[in-house]
Amino acid sequence: MIGFLISVVILAISLLIISKIPPIGVEIDSPVKALLGGAIIGAFNGVWGFFPNALRGFFAIISLGLVPLIGAIIVFGLAAWLIEGFRLRYGIWSAVLGAIALAIISSILNAILRSVGLVAV
Repeated sequence: MIGFLISVVILAISLLIISKIPPIGVEIDSPVKALLGGAIIGAFNGVWGFFPNALRGFFAIISLGLVPLIGAIIVFGLAAWLIEGFRLRYGIWSAVLGAIALAIISSILNAILRSVGLVAV
């Protein structure tokens, strides 16, 4: 449970950072909306985690990474659709750029927290 909460906070901070990059086109009204977005994205990513690693790896290799990317885009768009103050200014392109930026920024934040010992390896 603590791991999920840390993940939600990391995703929320990542979403707030992404919302400050104008070319991506992601708009978030408040930090509370970012926390809700982080919770929704984290929950859907957790559902993806129920699939066996071999199956996830198989789909990623066969599709050259398109299946996980399309899944991330759908989850990002779904979070924007479900939350009132979370908007995608340029539609699908904002979802594509936002999903890619979210993966990069949250990975960097996870690496930083792991290096200082706040997140288990």
